[in-house]
Amino acid sequence: MQMDFPDLDRFDRAILMALAEDGRVSVADLARRIGLSKSPTQARLKRLEADGVITGYRAMLDPIRLGLDHVAFVEVRMTDTREKALAEFNAAVRKIAEIEQAHMIASNFDYLLKVRTGSMSEYRAVLAEKISSLPHVANTSTFVAMEAVKETGLLGGIDRET
Repeated sequence: MQMDFPDLDRFDRAILMALAEDGRVSVADLARRIGLSKSPTQARLKRLEADGVITGYRAMLDPIRLGLDHVAFVEVRMTDTREKALAEFNAAVRKIAEIEQAHMIASNFDYLLKVRTGSMSEYRAVLAEKISSLPHVANTSTFVAMEAVKETGLLGGIDRET
């Protein structure tokens, strides 16, 4: 999969890579890492934020240490896939804290949800009380993850020249 970043030069991509690895890096340290002085680095950073390339900063939490080590992927088949039904489903999904990710899929099912809970019994309650009662849900299938082999943010492709 090739990513196209027509307005990003090598310094912009270096800023993005550095921030993806350490979002708390100071502007001075960031400037040293990418090989520019502080003022142009800060200007580029502000432009990337203003352009919506950088959408925010947040702490990365360890779900295992927080007791949230049960991950299930849920295939959802819808009873209705017209735009209004999809919008209603999407809005309802955004309100469920246990749903970590939701993707509309081009397949024999309509959505794939990543659900994180503390245990199988907690997951069953989320499935029964929240997911199954989402608007326009026909049925679901659950796949339980045994181990996360790779979970990273957006890093691949940023450092390639366009």
